[in-house]
Formats: sequence, structure tokens, C-alpha cells
Amino acid sequence: MKKKWSGERLETFIYGNVSVEHLHRYALSSMFVKGKIVLDIASGEGYGSFLMSKAAKKVIGVDIDNDAVDQAKIKYKNDNLSFLTGSAENIPLEDNSIDVLVSFETIEHHDKHEEMFLEIKRVLKPNGMLIMSSPDKKYYSDLQKNNPYHIKELYLEEFENLAKRHFTNTKTYFQNCVNGSSIIAPVNSFENLKIFSGNFEEIYPKKLPALYNIIIASEGIVDEVELFIFDGQVISNKINEDNINYIRSSTTFRLGSYILKPFIKIKNSIKR
Repeated sequence: MKKKWSGERLETFIYGNVSVEHLHRYALSSMFVKGKIVLDIASGEGYGSFLMSKAAKKVIGVDIDNDAVDQAKIKYKNDNLSFLTGSAENIPLEDNSIDVLVSFETIEHHDKHEEMFLEIKRVLKPNGMLIMSSPDKKYYSDLQKNNPYHIKELYLEEFENLAKRHFTNTKTYFQNCVNGSSIIAPVNSFENLKIFSGNFEEIYPKKLPALYNIIIASEGIVDEVELFIFDGQVISNKINEDNINYIRSSTTFRLGSYILKPFIKIKNSIKR
């Protein structure tokens, strides 16, 4: 029987935009954790801590859910990987012990934001790094994307100001999930882009060749287009719909449905 997803944290039987988004964040973190001591706050199911442990010197996953911690200890085993029970505002680690602290989609699950950042600064080494993500309230709950597990979401300016109160240097990046085509200027080139692929078991860099060349020409000034992305989600949804319709119209599917129909009726009558 397929496990039911609560929606509170990502688990490895979930495949969709949310899994791509989370894996992309851990791919980003993999660029900074090589040979480092890493803390993954709200490590949840544990897959992200496991992925980082392949490059890091040591990874500690901390989660408030003791059951999640116990399951992670069983599922993910590496000599340099461990899991502990703790919270964002009460991290069970010594001062100045962490090189890189990762916290993805965590801060919106509670309202102790200042306390969390004070703890982050406490456990980080003097030049330690924080990599944190959180949904923008403007494009999330303000647009009725309500998540019952989100206690206090932040607008971009609130998120940036919070980080700047505790860190001298900060850089902001934006993320969204697309399934489509990209057009970029030669100054960037696909070779220079950091492109990753993979799954919950492994994340790896991927080379993406420029399959097509595009030229825009004029006797006048041509405006620069550095990065242009077409989101193909509508087309992807149509492909999935066509595949489902194809399967349902197949002889095998119709025959199976015909055979199972009386058993389904019996099952439904028993439920009543």
C-alpha cells in the first residue's frame, strides 16, 4: 500500500515540482559543502543530509520530530552522517562548530525567527555560511496557496532584513520550477551554467549542449537577452493527459477494468 503524504515535509515517494525544487536547493548547497562540517536544520526524512554527506566532511541532520530522526537513522547510513533531535531555536550542538548551515523551507513553520537566527550564529564558525530558503508570502499564501503547517511566512523584504540583521554579507536568489526551454546569451553559455540533475539518492552536474543556435539581427540596436525561459508545464500536462487517455483506451486496460469491475462493486458494498 502506498504511503499517504501528510504534506508537512517532503518524502522520497513524492515526485513532482516540489521534489525538483528541494533537490535543486540541495544541488546548490553541494557547491559549498565539500570537506566542510554541515548542519541540516529540519532534516526531515533525511535524504538531503544524505546527499550532502557524499561531499562533506561531516553532516548532522537535526529535526524536531523524534520519529523522523529515528527513521532517518535507519534509512541513511554513512560514517560521516548523523541525526539528532532538536529545534531551530534550540540546536543541540556546541558553539562555533559548523562550517555550513542549511535550512530549507523551515523558518515559515514557526514564529521564533530571531531566536532561530541567534542559534544559527551561535553554532556557526566565525566565517561560517548559512544557506536558507523560504516561500515568498506575496506569491504563496497571499495567492491562497495555504499550507496548514506554515505558521509565519515572510515577504522578501522581511526575509532579507532578518538575514541582514545577523550577517554582514548576504546575497539573494530567486527560485521557481519550470519544465521547458531556455535561451541564453553566449556571455553565459550553457557550459558556464551550473546545471544539475538526479534524484533522492544522487545529485550530479550535467552538461547541456546548445542544441540550437539563434541569431537576432538588425541595422539598429539589438536589446540583450541574457536568460529567457519558456515554461512548458502546459504542454507537459497535455502530454501526461494524452498518455493517461492512451492507457485507458488500450485493450489491456479495458479488459482489466472489465474483469475487476464486479470485485470493485463487492468491495464498495462491504465498505457501506
